[in-house]
Amino acid sequence: MKSILLAEDDFDFGSILKQYLELHEYNVSWAKDGKEALEIFDKTHFDICVLDVMMPKMDGFTLAENIIEINPEIPFVFLTAKKMKEDKIRGLKLGADDYIVKPFEADILVLRLQNILKRTNTYKPKVKEIITIGKYKFDVTNHQLNFKKETQRLTEKETILIQYLWNHKNSMVKREELLTDVWGNDDFFSGRSMDVFISRLRKYFKQDQNITLESVRGVGLTFRIE
Repeated sequence: MKSILLAEDDFDFGSILKQYLELHEYNVSWAKDGKEALEIFDKTHFDICVLDVMMPKMDGFTLAENIIEINPEIPFVFLTAKKMKEDKIRGLKLGADDYIVKPFEADILVLRLQNILKRTNTYKPKVKEIITIGKYKFDVTNHQLNFKKETQRLTEKETILIQYLWNHKNSMVKREELLTDVWGNDDFFSGRSMDVFISRLRKYFKQDQNITLESVRGVGLTFRIE
């Protein structure tokens, strides 16, 4: 059974949603405010989080920021009664996998959760443990990128993405192919998530001017190593 952290302060709605998710064979831990949700997350393993935006003690955005610090790989979905563009943009910038406006049908949430969980860690090629990338040493096994005496710890998704780009170095990778192979889906939310990860990798490789991540808007990406 997949485990879900549900953070929802509306008792009636949260109770119904918890029961509905459990009927679909999810193990659900329900928190009634953001602070309680963070305490539960810090002590328990979850596969995905469903976070209400407007909650007492800690709002959903702040909760997501804290959750990401603990586990950057955890997928999460925001629930909100607002339709404000600014809120949606903020959620996407945090790396949200989806953003659902209330009211909604519970089965829609279940389908979206299923799709998100399906595409988690879809690409895991076998490569040698240490790869030399320009002036860097890429330690696949330990999820590290080393430059001289500096070590950058990598998340699992970052490691997978670097592996993929290395295997396609110096050639254009179409955006939809990269999304499908690494994220398992080429929808809007996966695209926003990928853009965040690409920005991180540019920062990681900035010490070597011979390494660039060149993007052609709407077309694709080239991991160029001179």
